[in-house]
Amino acid sequence: MSETSREIRLASRPVGEPTSANFSVADVPVGEPGPGQVLVRNTWMSVDPYMRGRMRDAKSYVPPFQIGEPLQGAAVGEVIASNADQVPLGAIVLHFLGWREYAIVDAAAVQVLDTSIVPAQAYLGALGMVGLTAYAGFKRVAPVKEGDIVFISGAAGAVGIIAARVAKYFGAAKVIGSAGGPVKAKRLVEEFGYDAAIDYKAGDLDGQLALAAPDGIDVYFDNVGGDHLRAAINAMNPNGRIALCGAISIYNAATPPPGPDNLFQAIGKRLTLRGFIVGDHQDLAAEYAQLAAGWLNDGSLQYEETIVDGIDNTVEAFLGLLKGANTGKMLIRLLKEA
Repeated sequence: MSETSREIRLASRPVGEPTSANFSVADVPVGEPGPGQVLVRNTWMSVDPYMRGRMRDAKSYVPPFQIGEPLQGAAVGEVIASNADQVPLGAIVLHFLGWREYAIVDAAAVQVLDTSIVPAQAYLGALGMVGLTAYAGFKRVAPVKEGDIVFISGAAGAVGIIAARVAKYFGAAKVIGSAGGPVKAKRLVEEFGYDAAIDYKAGDLDGQLALAAPDGIDVYFDNVGGDHLRAAINAMNPNGRIALCGAISIYNAATPPPGPDNLFQAIGKRLTLRGFIVGDHQDLAAEYAQLAAGWLNDGSLQYEETIVDGIDNTVEAFLGLLKGANTGKMLIRLLKEA
């Protein structure tokens, strides 16, 4: 093809909070797919907190981004050229070469999507890895039992909104969420199915959590780490379970902060703290997707998206995400008609 594709590259590794100077934009030829490959015109891209960790040159569960190379992330797009029989021309697919307008992808690395029931971008959020994260967390990692009191941090984020619905599905008696600011906290209760909300920006997490859960909490889904994890440990009942999903409060720390100073309580309370990566729970994807499609269609899952238009605004959206500028899933829309 004679067209060019704009892509976002890592220009330098951030130290502390990233800035726009850590990224660059390049125009590259689109190219043609080789045998067993497809050319995808991306229509939606995901920006996610975990991408901050990949900007460090450190060993982790996924390789770090390389300086001078395009970043990667989940994306949805249309196949505009195919050299693979199993992925036809015009198919809408999910893949992981986002942060660019066009991508040449191995056919084995794409998932053909059914967009007849839900819009394509739902596979980047409620029907995708985001939703599966919440489901795996409460089904397997820190199982919710009938009558449990559940606390979720990052409650107005992509995972947090879905986590409230999942907790209720598994029988939680009360679901408490933490979000930043009175507007988000109010929406948790009025729109997103939470029974009580904490505004962490108001301070006194321990006091607010004690008021919301006077009898303590049984399960904590941690998206934030830091002071939220500390407050949750204080409030946990004996034999409580904690799913360690994310720690966005410390992602920009230049040096690793110390852990919670009350971790010793895990001994006396016989707590279980378990970290997890959603990729280890793909065997649950089909059953979760069936549930989530039903929740979206019957209106019991009021899912939110924060949409930013244009690839040139991708970096701004990512930086905003790290500061809590989103409610629900942060998405980049590359085509206005998408």
